[in-house]
Amino acid sequence: MASAAALLRRLRPSTTTFPLTRTLTTSFSSSTLSGGGSDPKNNNRSIQWVFLGCPGVGKGTYAGKLSSLLGVPHIATGDLVRQELSSSGPLSAQLAEIVNQGKLVSDEVIITLLSKRLEEGEGKGESGFILDGFPRTIRQAEILEGVTDIDLVVNLKLPERALIEKCLGRRICGECGKNYNVASINIEAENGRPAIVMAPLPPPPSCASKLITRADDTEEVVKERLRVYNEISQPLEDFYRKKGKLLEFDLPGGIPESWPKLLQALNLEEHEEKLSAAA
Repeated sequence: MASAAALLRRLRPSTTTFPLTRTLTTSFSSSTLSGGGSDPKNNNRSIQWVFLGCPGVGKGTYAGKLSSLLGVPHIATGDLVRQELSSSGPLSAQLAEIVNQGKLVSDEVIITLLSKRLEEGEGKGESGFILDGFPRTIRQAEILEGVTDIDLVVNLKLPERALIEKCLGRRICGECGKNYNVASINIEAENGRPAIVMAPLPPPPSCASKLITRADDTEEVVKERLRVYNEISQPLEDFYRKKGKLLEFDLPGGIPESWPKLLQALNLEEHEEKLSAAA
């Protein structure tokens, strides 16, 4: 089995896949992103971002949308784990037991899967990344910081009640693999916290009869995942906060409400407008 050394080999400075030169700083200048009017998909910028947040907060959704907007790969370790589970590979039985109990996958296993994904990306000529689900521990963060220069860490936040309802409402199309959510969340404002309204994300008719629920999306397992995550997340957040790389973003609602505000926080509204106009 590969070890942390495999990740180090994938990310060492000599690689052409993930150059160490910082090309997007934490000032998030819209002029830097637009490249003076050029399309970032057509240049060699290396946007190296990390998304943090509790299970079910929407890391994959927003990281994926930014991946499409900025033209860099979105690498989600949760997807890598699920792909391994469905592949009947050498780690599938071990992963099934861990995931169904709501526990976090070990550093060694995550690094093995990520190393494999980075190697595949290298073969395709990928450059830069938006990581989703990695790092999850200080050890993982130290490994990553030791070999590459992370520009920005976005920490997405939602109240626990909303997170539990979102996780219990998650559905996956058993045929195409797309994700949907049947939960209708309406949490009233209290203790100075604004109200949160999140509409369902229903499937199209072609997927409606093929929806399945993830085996680990039970209330007991979801609560355990949140407990474990909260236990380890504070040191990781502090790690990046001290480096001046942490952007904490409270989601105000669903995608329609949150996406424009996230772009505003990243100074990317103008960038999206230019791409929309050019489309």
